[in-house]
Amino acid sequence: MIGARSLGGWLVFTYPGPRRVGRALEHAGVIALGGVVQGVLILLFPIRRWGAHRDALADALAAVADYARRLRHDPTAPFDPEPLMTARDAAAVTPSQARTRPPVLHGPRGLAERIRPVVAALADPDVGAPAEGPGRDRARELLDAAADVLDAAARSIRRGTPVEVRPESTDVLCVDEEHEVLEDPARQAAERLVELLGEALEIAGCGGARGRTPMPPGPAGAQFLVRPTMLRLVPVVVRAVRRELRWDSPVFRHAVRLAAVATLGYLIAARLPLGHSYWAPIASVMVMRPDFHRTYARAVARLAGTLAGVALATGTVRALGPDAHVFGALAVVSAGLSYTLIRTGYAYSQCFTAAYVAFLLGMGGQAWEQTVPERVVLTLLGGALAMLAYVVFPAWETPRLPGRLADWLAANGRYAAAVLRSYAEPTQEHHADMRRALLASREARAAWQETYDRARQEPVRLRGLTSREAEEAQEALKGFGRAVMLMESHVPRADSRFVPEAERFAEALEADTAQAAVDVREHRNPDWGRVEEALHAWEDATAGDRSQVVRREAELQKRALEDLATAVSRTPLERDVGSAREEQRVRAAVAAEGDGSGTAHRGG
Repeated sequence: MIGARSLGGWLVFTYPGPRRVGRALEHAGVIALGGVVQGVLILLFPIRRWGAHRDALADALAAVADYARRLRHDPTAPFDPEPLMTARDAAAVTPSQARTRPPVLHGPRGLAERIRPVVAALADPDVGAPAEGPGRDRARELLDAAADVLDAAARSIRRGTPVEVRPESTDVLCVDEEHEVLEDPARQAAERLVELLGEALEIAGCGGARGRTPMPPGPAGAQFLVRPTMLRLVPVVVRAVRRELRWDSPVFRHAVRLAAVATLGYLIAARLPLGHSYWAPIASVMVMRPDFHRTYARAVARLAGTLAGVALATGTVRALGPDAHVFGALAVVSAGLSYTLIRTGYAYSQCFTAAYVAFLLGMGGQAWEQTVPERVVLTLLGGALAMLAYVVFPAWETPRLPGRLADWLAANGRYAAAVLRSYAEPTQEHHADMRRALLASREARAAWQETYDRARQEPVRLRGLTSREAEEAQEALKGFGRAVMLMESHVPRADSRFVPEAERFAEALEADTAQAAVDVREHRNPDWGRVEEALHAWEDATAGDRSQVVRREAELQKRALEDLATAVSRTPLERDVGSAREEQRVRAAVAAEGDGSGTAHRGG
């Protein structure tokens, strides 16, 4: 991908093209032959067949293992779902790929998804193991053993080797019916965790075996995620392009900015008394990104790398003299180092790219006194034009923060409502709705995180959320998502007793979060009136143990929503923000001193 993008930029701005049809067909044939040769070599000598898929699924299990270890010391530790999202993308295959996919790649993603809420529920002092005492020690042992098993399964999947688990971890995972210190619902979480870890070891152990492929539980039509073939991707691409053809689209604005800068850079460089005028638009194309910070960082890195590269090449040329064979060998070495260091840092890679260009031009007989100044001046011109484009035609992310936060809030509300409906009526349809809502919530969170990270690096503070409000709102929504995840860990099976009180709370929660999303966009204070009424109507005296656990988790959700309202409330006439925030901090401190559970579950 990186090489194709670089080659595309070079071809657009450097290759003038033949003037005769026959010559053009000859050049096209040579390029096609090179691509065919590369494809044949990859088929004959594969680097790692299914290697990317193995790595993605192993990373998902390793991420949950790391999460379990952090929960031993911090019951409200955050979790980044990005490895699970990457694993989902890697699990999507075409029907032909599904027939040849190794059996070990079928189930780990779903197991990682199911193990994550279970370990969180086991560690949480409100709905799992107690904050102190033998129960907490037992929970820490189980979490450590679970991390060891997940790491072993990840290594097995990544390398295709048998699973090796320490005997100590296996002994810890034996739940003794008579002497188990954990009580409901912590004991249920422990038993569920042992069951899921057994499935993980079974799937990982079939990595080198042939025969029947173990399938994750679920409907028959959901055996694998279908990835469209190349022809079926055409309408998908057309819809995506049509969706972005609007003036307020960041993708469209970046395309316009990129085209204008590249054209202007070439026109300016062509009028300068320098050769290789294409270097200026090449620099602009390679450094420009949709956000300001990355464009600025890449422009500085490209200029610094170019200076270092041409200095290195100049010193080498002056020391070794003008020898075309030496230049050819150095060009090959520089190209190899450039691709080797491409993930280390853009400046390092660009250093050897600049040296490669200098050595390549030296093979053609051009003196370094000519190429070095041209390279530096035109790189500086291209970077300056890229930066100037953001002054003339900006695309700041800061004004988009309220909208992204509102989308995340609404998606979390739908996810919470879907989980609650699975308690009210645990059916396969409701479980499928819960899964879809979870994926939508993750996408909304990823979109918020991307916008938030970019906005923090921008030199503007436009109307919207301030830095402090955005940070506190993010922590509140992470806490809300974590509370929903804890509730998901205890979702009953189809043959379990229903919790009818959850349906009313689900309707109130979905309605209030949808309205609150509108309020956040329009800079109004959210209100949770329906949520409070539904929670007060939830009578503990007439409910069973399961209903009491669900109600405690619902209280955690309401507490997180109150924290969100405190974070985004900014109108002094409607709420004294300072007093509310101080009350929130005092409440969290009292709760931490009283039960040792931490600060209101602000993990993600």
